[in-house]
Amino acid sequence: MPKILLVEDNEMNRDMLSRRLQRKGYEVVLALDGQSGVEMSQTQAPDLVLMDMSLPVLDGWEATRRLKTNASTRHIPIIALTAHAMSSDREKALEAGCDDYDTKPVELPRLLAKIEALLRARENVSVHKPTS
Repeated sequence: MPKILLVEDNEMNRDMLSRRLQRKGYEVVLALDGQSGVEMSQTQAPDLVLMDMSLPVLDGWEATRRLKTNASTRHIPIIALTAHAMSSDREKALEAGCDDYDTKPVELPRLLAKIEALLRARENVSVHKPTS
């Protein structure tokens, strides 16, 4: 069962999305701010991170940058979640290191397709890694 770290400070969004992901067969762990998200990425070893961009303590942009510059977490796919739907926001998320981007309110079928594509791509990379 793939493990997803959901980094979301809004309780309603967090509860709704985590329940829906669990019903689809994912293990979900939760972080309430960007700093906790960075720490939990290191301790929980998630298969994928859903990162809200507007977070307290450490925003999603900086949390993503830290995850992508850390050797132990840079391989974890990150999907940015934001209410900002302008193309410049998508570019900003990708520049910060996010692997994909989705807008709120979340449309579950669209988000699930992105999650599954990134998990498949990650699985293919790990299967084809040369052994030393």
